[in-house]
Amino acid sequence: MPDMKLPSYFYGDEAMQFTYFRIPCQLITHPRFKHLSTDSKLLYGMLLDRMSLSIKNEWYDDTGRVYIYYTVDEVCSNLNCGRDKAMRLLAELDTGKGVGLIE
Repeated sequence: MPDMKLPSYFYGDEAMQFTYFRIPCQLITHPRFKHLSTDSKLLYGMLLDRMSLSIKNEWYDDTGRVYIYYTVDEVCSNLNCGRDKAMRLLAELDTGKGVGLIE
């Protein structure tokens, strides 16, 4: 893999050459989400990013909700963590065990 070097400063619109994950501000500012780990907040941004691919592929359930495929193995690889941590992060976001952002 080629060495990726980030510049010390950005000039003009140079920052636009990068792809970014968007994380909703409420995950940072709303009291409901204060207890979430920063890793789970980052993971949620990654899940939202994956949603754009699902929309492009027209992956909707019977009620019209967008669904995504993002395996635990992909979470482990993308966050450079083990399976236990990946499951813990997903549980933080889950409807049954966490704050209800994913099912």
